[in-house]
Amino acid sequence: MATEDDVRGLALALPETAEKPMYGTPAFYVRRKWFARMREEPGVLAVPVPSEEHKLELVAARPDAFFTTPHFDGYAVVLVRLAQVDDEELRELLTDAWRLRAPKRLAAAFDA
Repeated sequence: MATEDDVRGLALALPETAEKPMYGTPAFYVRRKWFARMREEPGVLAVPVPSEEHKLELVAARPDAFFTTPHFDGYAVVLVRLAQVDDEELRELLTDAWRLRAPKRLAAAFDA
């Protein structure tokens, strides 16, 4: 079971990451582009994914952990119930979201 503190620790461990509020909740940025945001609902995280199709696949495969709302229709962002994911899965979600938003050179240097 992951927590908001786990999100913060894992996100801030990624290169050139900063935390600042977005709509009154903690959000994590890589060079001014957000890649993770705690939602108003306790224990819910929003992360970008490669495509809306990928989001729908996650929701279909694990509806206990992943969901969406009409607000995110048409957007490649999935909502994550932190209580339903472990630290390793959370690390993978955050790292993948970071890679989507990080500049190509920064992501390549991280992967090298």
